[in-house]
Order: sequence, then C-alpha cells, then structure tokens
Amino acid sequence: MSQSIEQPADGTPGRTPARAVPTSADVARLAGVSRATVSYVLNNTSAVRISEPTRERVREAARELGYVPHAAARTLRAGHSRMVLLPTAHVPIGPLYSRFYNDLQWALRRLDYTVVQYGSVGLAPEDAARAWAELRPAAVVSTGEVEVPPEAVEILKRSGVKAVITVGTRPADDTHSLVLNQPRVGEVAVEHLIANGRRRIGVVVPEEPGLGMFSGPRLEGARRAAEGTGATVVPLPLAYTEESAEELAARWPQLALDAVFAYNDEYAMLLMRALQDAGTTVPDETAVGGADDLLLGRLLRPRLSTVRIDLMPGRELAAMIDDAVNGTAPGPSTRSLLDSRVIRRESS
Repeated sequence: MSQSIEQPADGTPGRTPARAVPTSADVARLAGVSRATVSYVLNNTSAVRISEPTRERVREAARELGYVPHAAARTLRAGHSRMVLLPTAHVPIGPLYSRFYNDLQWALRRLDYTVVQYGSVGLAPEDAARAWAELRPAAVVSTGEVEVPPEAVEILKRSGVKAVITVGTRPADDTHSLVLNQPRVGEVAVEHLIANGRRRIGVVVPEEPGLGMFSGPRLEGARRAAEGTGATVVPLPLAYTEESAEELAARWPQLALDAVFAYNDEYAMLLMRALQDAGTTVPDETAVGGADDLLLGRLLRPRLSTVRIDLMPGRELAAMIDDAVNGTAPGPSTRSLLDSRVIRRESS
C-alpha cells in the first residue's frame, strides 16, 4: 500500500512551510488603526495623545498575532535604542553592589529601558567601545576595571550613544563619572580603631584578582588616618579561604596586632573565626572591623563592627541616565557614589 507525502506550496517534500512573521500592518488591520498609531502605542510614545481604549485594542491585537516590534528597525529610525548596556565588571561584586545594580536595573526597566549585560573580558578599551557601539545602545554604564578613555568615549558618541556613565575609583574624562571614594572607607575604619585606643592595626589586602582597585585605596585611606597619631598600619595579604585565614591567625602572636580592618565583612568574618579558633580573643586582644554592614555580621558573637557604605539609590542613577539620554542633563560631571560611616558593635 503506497503512502502519499503531503508537499508544501514550494514543492519541497517533508519541509514545514514557514509561518509568516506578523507585521505592524497586520496589527493595524486587526485593531482598526493606522500603522503610526501601532508604532506610538507599542513604543510607549507619550508625545502623541492616544486614548486608553485604543491603546488596549492595539496591545490586544499584538498579543493575538504574536507581534513583537523590530528593535533593529526602531534603532535605525531613532539613531539609538532604548538599551542601556552594562559591561560586565571584571571584579567580584559583593552583596552591597549586587543590590545596587539590581535596583538600578529595576529602575531603568520602569523607565522603559532594556538592560543588557555585555562580557568585555580581555578586550582593550577601544576594542570594547567598538563592540558596545555595534549594538547602538542609548547609554553605556561602565563599571569595575573596564576603562573608558577619551578615545573610547568618542567612538561611542559617534555611533549615536547618548550617555556614557563610568562607575569607578576615579573620574573618567568626557563622561558622567560616579566615583567610589574607597580611601574614605579605610580612613573611617582606622579612625574608629585609633579612637578606641588601638595602635598597631592590620589592614587586610585580599589576594583575589581584581580587588586591588578597591583594597589599594582602602589601605591608602587607613594609612592617612594613622598619620601623626603614633599608630602603625600593617598590610595583611589574605586569600578568601579558611586555610589562608588559619595561616594568618597562627602568625598573630608574632605580628602583635591589637586591631584589624579586614577590608569588608566577608573577610572580617573569615579572619575573626580563625583568630578565635587560634585562641585570640575578640575584641580584648584584637579588635576586628569590616565594611558593607552585612546582616550576617550582626548574627556573629561578638557582633561585627563595620563601615556602613551608603550608595546613591539605583533609581537616582537611572533618572540621571534618562536625563542624559534625553539631552536634559548638564554636560560631563563627577559625583560621589558613596558615603561611609562606622557602625560600632561588640567586635571593636
């Protein structure tokens, strides 16, 4: 018994006919409006007044047809997209900064931006800028160790990028720079320890790759706080492992330190546990302080003293990005992204 094979319209046996991709014209016909109205509604254009029932009719037609606006075409018309590109940071980001970037992304989404993270590891600054520019973002928010020199800024702006924002430990030329005042973190931590009678103070310098951009300035701030006080600051290289902390704790009697600023709460908790296991009492023999004010530090015994870092709210940065994209922000500027203050608890 022979079996017939159904052939598609193009005559190719066994090939499933491609489904037609819905267009804005299809949405317009189904909703009974013009293509311009479809564009205004689906692009959330506020400059044109369209009644809410009409807007809902267009959205319903788009849902029924499975229509999605073509981002590339929209970008071509506008010269830029509604995309904010976040190059992936080359450094480990702790809970404090993770929350900040999460808040930023939510705030940008409420302003109708699409946030795209881009892996730029291994790219030279100008090569990275060219790669970012290919996507035609409305704004680039560069964090971590991704440098954005003037040449890279020029590449981005020539491609239509409306705003270049840098977040780092120093300002970048021709950008909206948000500066993380890392020296101040180390400075207030050591000022607190000195004010409580400590005179030989260790400062943890993490050995993990990429953290030098934060730990170096914090050590610099710690040394600045000790100047003229008679206190001594001793750098303490430390890897984020139990073995490294145990080795450092075993050398504690020879180091003769009466306090330690342990870079952040995570390293502070790691080292404090090792010190206690080695028989060093906290804070009687050694005061311990961290930074970031993590909840877990409050659950330890003794409770961990810390430097609380108050970051600019993510929604404030999102508004700044939106103003820059819309051309309503002033020219390139520099602002501090954080403020630092000590929260004293039982460990110091």
